Amino acid sequence: MGDAPRKLTVGMLKAMPRKWDVFGNWAIFEEQFGRHSNEVDVFITPECFLDGYAVTEKDWTVEQFDGVAQDVRESGYIQRVRELAKETQTHIVFGFTERLDGHFYNTALLVAKDGEVRGKYHKTHLQNNDHRFARGEDLPVFDLDFGRVGIVICADRRWPESIRVLRLKGAEVCLMPTYGMWHVDNEWWMRTRSYENQMFVCFTHPNVALITNPKGEIEAKLQSNVPDVLVHEVDLSRVTDDNHLSNRRPELYGVLADEEHPSRQAAYEPPQADSSA
Repeated sequence: MGDAPRKLTVGMLKAMPRKWDVFGNWAIFEEQFGRHSNEVDVFITPECFLDGYAVTEKDWTVEQFDGVAQDVRESGYIQRVRELAKETQTHIVFGFTERLDGHFYNTALLVAKDGEVRGKYHKTHLQNNDHRFARGEDLPVFDLDFGRVGIVICADRRWPESIRVLRLKGAEVCLMPTYGMWHVDNEWWMRTRSYENQMFVCFTHPNVALITNPKGEIEAKLQSNVPDVLVHEVDLSRVTDDNHLSNRRPELYGVLADEEHPSRQAAYEPPQADSSA
């Protein structure tokens, strides 16, 4: 007999935010969350949803970016996320640009259903259009009432090591705010990440919400050009080790952690949040 079912209902916001429009984007989030919060255990937004992923814009300036960035300790929007989580008893993964210690971070904040900030993730693998952010330096996992979760943001998914680390730390599901590529090839990538790690992946994008399961199958998908939420129940008891993890040979993989390897990403110093353009 298999393990007893452990059901988790996930809500994934599929909506295109507007660049720089914090007020309008918040309104979309609050409306869609309000419609579905009574149905879900955890609710996920796309990457940098609050500011519309404004980091890519040609008219970008430090001052303008600072105007849409949020300080977790002071932001009224973050305080409202915490209130909504507590009022509805829903865990929330909220994507926004964070202002912290003189830098900007591409952040996914994890607010537990009691309204407390359980943790946050800073995007670790930055592409050219992300170099206005500072890099995250950790791949944490978080314990919630239904199980252990990991978070990566968008491009982080391209490196199999990222999600493998989360799985080796015990994560059963990867909650993934994204904004970039979402084509059919991406479906294969996410199916592979799920299969090779025997876990669920929740790819949350403005144009598509996609869940892949431990067998590498598409569990659920919602694609459209209007704001909506994918609501889907997954069974975490399906997260098992079909020899993929236990039969690894870590002693053979040393080059993966070789800091002197020529492929290692060079250090980058992002612009200061409190400097002039």
